[in-house]
Amino acid sequence: MVDLALAALRGRSLLATSDWSSADLETLLALAAHLERLDRAGHRLDWLTAQLAYALFFDNSTRTKSAWAGAGARLGMQPVIVDGGSTQVAHGETAEETGAMLGMNAHALGIRHDLILGEGNRFMQGVKRGIDGYLDSTGDPRVVPVVNLQCDVDHPTQTLADLAWLRERLGGDLSGRKIAVSWAYSPSYAKPLSVPQGLVSLLTRFGSRVVLAHPEGYDLLDEPLAAARRHASESGGSFEVTGSMDEAFADADAVYPKSWGPLTLMQERVEANRAGDAERMTDIESRALEQNARHRDWICDERRMGLTTGGGALYMHCLPADIGAEVSASVMDRYRTEVAREANKKVYVIMAVLAAAKVEDLSGRLAALEA
Repeated sequence: MVDLALAALRGRSLLATSDWSSADLETLLALAAHLERLDRAGHRLDWLTAQLAYALFFDNSTRTKSAWAGAGARLGMQPVIVDGGSTQVAHGETAEETGAMLGMNAHALGIRHDLILGEGNRFMQGVKRGIDGYLDSTGDPRVVPVVNLQCDVDHPTQTLADLAWLRERLGGDLSGRKIAVSWAYSPSYAKPLSVPQGLVSLLTRFGSRVVLAHPEGYDLLDEPLAAARRHASESGGSFEVTGSMDEAFADADAVYPKSWGPLTLMQERVEANRAGDAERMTDIESRALEQNARHRDWICDERRMGLTTGGGALYMHCLPADIGAEVSASVMDRYRTEVAREANKKVYVIMAVLAAAKVEDLSGRLAALEA
């Protein structure tokens, strides 16, 4: 680890990968890989004992919730998981008020707030302002990073874990590698746009040939699409959008088929949510699933995997996948361990964010473990 590079991450929150330079993301990923090696070798990394790692979840979670808890515990922190729906936010408490309150106790705060466009990332920014305001006004010297555990715009700990996994499996340099990010059918619910948005805007930074595929009506937001085009131009990679899943899979080195909700209905849901119209919210969800059902043939199956490079592309998913809808049972059976290992990279990404932000003389502590 280079001292200067790690020093640049001191005190940093992670609300979106777009807030970080490519160089800082490279440092973070290198640190995550180093912490994973040390952890697997049995080294104690409990540098943040007697500190509280709060996490506020407004949506269900298995992997991200356990990754936050596992990362905090490995660093010696005490994870505290709070159900966002049980807080006073439901009664009108502002994000800034929530941040100020949690900032009195938390030493780090993770937040998942992903289902309503225009709400999640804005809430996280408000919470961070509340925490920073409390710390500044009281002279409290604590460093309290805020970490996005999925919002409406991005899912940075997931997409950075995905990038780490891609590099491990395909080799460190992804230049020229074709990666298909595709919509896939889901009968379960209208899923957030944040993962595909985060993927296309992140992977294009590193020279990949990213192809986004979706049926008509499943567009992503303009900002991440513009970022993907800009990053591809700057990195020497490429970015294209197609209405054909087959075209995206053809000669791909990795495929990431997952569902997300129809954009117009996801936007309509914003107004219904603000009005507190539960009946309309239910109707919108029903219409979204009806629209999904028109595209049942958008599935990652053996035929489509056969279109990829050598018929053996890396299958990826943030999980849980709708088996029999997003992906066939036979494909998932072959990659079940692989996607679990992909998911576990998130533990070390979160560890890296927290350690880089909070641990005094991190470079020295890492060097001592290597001595």
